[in-house]
Amino acid sequence: MPKSQSVLIVDDDAISRRVLAQALERAGFRTDVLTSGQEALTWLMGGKVPAIVLLDLVMPPPDGYAVLRAMRAADELREVPVVVLTAVDADEEVTRAFDMGADDFVRKPFKTAELVARIRSQLRMREFVEALEQRERDARVVLELTQTLSSTLDFRNILYTVVRRIADVARVDRCSIVLVRDASQVGYVVAASDDRELRDLPIDLSKYPEIRRVLETGEPLLVEDTSTDPVFDLVRSALPPGSFRWLACLPLMYEDKPLGVLFLRRREPHRAKEHELWVAKTVASATAIALRNASIMQNLREQTRESTYARFEAERRIRALEPYADFFHSSADGIVVLDAEAIVLFSNPRAREILGRTEGELSRKSLGDLLTEDDQPKLRSLLADLFGSRPRRLGQPATQDLVALVGDERRILAVSCVVMEAEETALLTFRDVTQERATEAELTKTKEFLERVIDSSVDAIISVDMTGTVLLFNHAAEKVFGYSASQVVGQINVRDLYPFGVSREIMQLIRGADHGGPGRLERFQTEVVAHDGSRIPVSISAALIVDRGRPIGSVGVMTDLRDRLRMEASLAAAQEELRTREKQALIAELAGAAAHELNQPLTSVLGYAEIIRRRAKEGQPHLREMESLAAEAERMAEIVRKIGKITKYETMAYVGDAKIIDLDRSSAEESSRRSSKPPKESEGVK
Repeated sequence: MPKSQSVLIVDDDAISRRVLAQALERAGFRTDVLTSGQEALTWLMGGKVPAIVLLDLVMPPPDGYAVLRAMRAADELREVPVVVLTAVDADEEVTRAFDMGADDFVRKPFKTAELVARIRSQLRMREFVEALEQRERDARVVLELTQTLSSTLDFRNILYTVVRRIADVARVDRCSIVLVRDASQVGYVVAASDDRELRDLPIDLSKYPEIRRVLETGEPLLVEDTSTDPVFDLVRSALPPGSFRWLACLPLMYEDKPLGVLFLRRREPHRAKEHELWVAKTVASATAIALRNASIMQNLREQTRESTYARFEAERRIRALEPYADFFHSSADGIVVLDAEAIVLFSNPRAREILGRTEGELSRKSLGDLLTEDDQPKLRSLLADLFGSRPRRLGQPATQDLVALVGDERRILAVSCVVMEAEETALLTFRDVTQERATEAELTKTKEFLERVIDSSVDAIISVDMTGTVLLFNHAAEKVFGYSASQVVGQINVRDLYPFGVSREIMQLIRGADHGGPGRLERFQTEVVAHDGSRIPVSISAALIVDRGRPIGSVGVMTDLRDRLRMEASLAAAQEELRTREKQALIAELAGAAAHELNQPLTSVLGYAEIIRRRAKEGQPHLREMESLAAEAERMAEIVRKIGKITKYETMAYVGDAKIIDLDRSSAEESSRRSSKPPKESEGVK
């Protein structure tokens, strides 16, 4: 693994980071370790490109999915392999990661050997892809230059175009073509990449030992540093200051005879890459042929070019697929190679197992024949997208769920397809996700049911993450607070919904001292702040949301107490009025009882007074006192009458016009009235 490459580890768990770093460093990898999704985004968007990323999915926002999404959206990071780490034992999370562009996954806890093997596998795969892309680019350059060389007889402009293009591809400071006549010590520079106007510049070959050696041996010469290479021992002192330090000299051979050299030079020492030299060698050969056959008839040139191109393409297609043979054979996914008509050119063992077909039954057959009638147009549309006027480049997959018929079964295949432009073929990978899709559908139904339950609740339900960001805000919460869910979810921190300091108090009560509390709070009465700034009394029951022993958020259920408090106030007023009326009734009963008790003695006094007055004669002693006694008795009867009027008791005539309370009748009527009246609340069953 080159020193410039590294494994980027992104994990918010310190233990996981340390274990991963130690395991990879023991395996010979260089690591960069980051502790959060935000650090990863900053690091990656700063222009750093790792060889591979080891990414934890479950982290505080931005989580692993956000990092993965950002990488696949960035041109310079789109091709970087990503191996995701997950402790979530749910296949839908893995499927989601793959859908977003992950290349592989490892579950926590992981085995070191498996982790290292998966990373090396991804790096090898990426090297294969890069090599394939480089071969495609090199082949295009060679084809472009060979076509240029054979396109016209105006070799002056063509040769300049060739050397200029080679200089760009090989990243050299100067590329030139030097032609030499037989046994001559003079060469002629017929084209140079840094001088368009240069024509037939003569040079003394005695000052160019590198050119002489190539012409004598017919073999290419590569010099990584002219200041130390022995080829220049005799002429080093004559080299001008600032002369070229690196060079490659390639013979222009035709029928085993040198026509000249293709000369590449750089001002700084350099280690040339194999593909750069391959392009130069191939172009050198093509240039020699073009120089020798410049007078070939135009009609023969076109025929030769087409046959050469076709043969080259066929050979290159075979070579391009060879490095993938072992990977295809051992892949856990089904892999087929299709042409633009969906004809199967290749299938791996796993593909044949999933589709229930032998290699012979699949080879040269249309993949569409194995699909349902509804899904056959989807495959055609997929391939049309890949092979259309603006085809996708390698590494830009098109994805689709397709239903295949395997005997009596209908299997759902998660398909990912990429086009290999130069080969005019598509690489289609798939896996059987029938069970996963069924599970996903059930989970979706369950989720929708729970959402309906939450939205139909009469109590406000609010859920937040550990930073306080609101994640759930149901319809009842909208009514209580006066906000819409879109105004709150992801936009407002929960502390903005409470008076200052209340949200912190609630969280402390939930978690308890030193975070060792019960993790819940029941029927806590407080106030919340509505959208209009008013304060609303509520009763809160809240609890932590825990995942694998770690709190990841909290949920609260709030009951609006305004109606209840108004009802309690009305009830208190009614009870107070009832108590007042009961007191009045008690006073009336007491007055009635007093009148009843006075009835008998008053009757006796009035009767005896009247008897004495009738029997007494004028002038008898005590007659005046008897009159006074009768008057006082009458006055007392009037008082009893008034008491009867207050208490609504009946009175009756006694002597003459005197009236006294009819306690017997009043008592009977009162008893009848009380027995027919419903019991008071205070007289209910206890």
